[in-house]
Amino acid sequence: MEESAFRQELTLFALLTPIACLLPISLLEKALLVSSLVMVLVIELLNSSVEAAIDRISFEHHDLSKRAKDFGSAAVMLALLVAALLWAAVCAPLALNI
Repeated sequence: MEESAFRQELTLFALLTPIACLLPISLLEKALLVSSLVMVLVIELLNSSVEAAIDRISFEHHDLSKRAKDFGSAAVMLALLVAALLWAAVCAPLALNI
């Protein structure tokens, strides 16, 4: 895969998944943390697919192409926000108890 964003998010997944498994939290919370990271990867793959399809059609500037790419990027941003909020909600109580 040539997408640097996907490689970065895959690295994040590889680093955070073992941490989620080692945290002293319930199995459901671990599943939520890992699932939020998988959701980011899935949405990034869909965004990359949209961008590749649009670039395959034409490299010319078109308002609809720009909107489609912007919507894909916004979806990735929202997925990252959801993941960050979930991680914060689960890990904040752990950090406050230390």
